[in-house]
Amino acid sequence: MSNQVEAYQSHPFDLTHKLTVEKHGHTALVTINNPPANTWDRDSLIGLKQLVEHLNRDDDIYALVLTGQGAKFFSAGADLKLFADGDKARAREMARRFGEAFEALRDFRGVSIAAINGYAMGGGLECALACDIRIAESHAQLALPEAAVGLLPCAGGTQALSWLVGEGWAKRMILCGERVDAATAQRIGLVEQVVDNGEARGHALLLAAKVAKQSPVAVRTIKPLIQGARERAPNTWLAAERESFVDLFDAADTREGVNAFLEKREPQWRNC
Repeated sequence: MSNQVEAYQSHPFDLTHKLTVEKHGHTALVTINNPPANTWDRDSLIGLKQLVEHLNRDDDIYALVLTGQGAKFFSAGADLKLFADGDKARAREMARRFGEAFEALRDFRGVSIAAINGYAMGGGLECALACDIRIAESHAQLALPEAAVGLLPCAGGTQALSWLVGEGWAKRMILCGERVDAATAQRIGLVEQVVDNGEARGHALLLAAKVAKQSPVAVRTIKPLIQGARERAPNTWLAAERESFVDLFDAADTREGVNAFLEKREPQWRNC
């Protein structure tokens, strides 16, 4: 992995102090920084959406790693004080902000990895569910406990969790309020890897560095095909898969990749 680490200063907007961004080679490391529990609010949700939109336009960024500040929380989701007065208009706006932010994250054109460094609860788990890959530390706890306070997951949780772990475990976690530890999360397919405490960020960055060896044009062509099976039967995507294969021959990176392999050298991607 490249040793290049720098503040990511090229964004033309205010991210708010609740999200910090660093650049590690071709990876953007985004840290949720809203102590004590790294909760999401209106400003940070808007900031996340804007950041992902900007990263989609940055040809030098191939991957995104998302983690929480500190050793205890990835993110505890929304601050429930926002909903204590029962204001329906605020609830509607926050639901929209959560949806827009996490759907933008889900549709990021590169590879997104959640480094779950502690509690991922409610909207915090929904944020991780919006990522392509999840790596959890062994002490992590994951839950969608909204029904215990009379609410429901409104940022994709009912859909994404069911897709990953099946209807039974989704109902256990959402309808019964069952919290799972990292080992259980890996066993049911909620996370792909469990690592020692304090190591999720490093493992996620190492995995993200592997993305830089892939053609970024190929990655952003392949990702919608994989995710498309959530919406339609896999067989209905076969024709699109073949057409996408042919369309890649319009890309300079395709010619570069094939010739680099034949010439036994590392490809030099141009992301075009």
